[in-house]
Amino acid sequence: MTPETIDDTKPVTKFCYHCRSHHPIEEMRQISTKTGKRWRCIRSIEATQKGPEARAEFGRRVSEMNTTESKNHARRMNELRQDK
Repeated sequence: MTPETIDDTKPVTKFCYHCRSHHPIEEMRQISTKTGKRWRCIRSIEATQKGPEARAEFGRRVSEMNTTESKNHARRMNELRQDK
């Protein structure tokens, strides 16, 4: 059983294509795009409806979170390689 499922049948989280992270399914909405239906978090939907400044700020925060997560992952992988 993975942390994203209950009883390996019902997903608890979905991947938001906009902010590129997993969120509880209660915080997600399925929207139609020109490439098909995708899941997007309510937070990102609301941020894009507030205007250009809010969209830019939301994008900066998401980019910062992704950069931090990537650096932490790289650091952990480097530490694991050195431990061997």
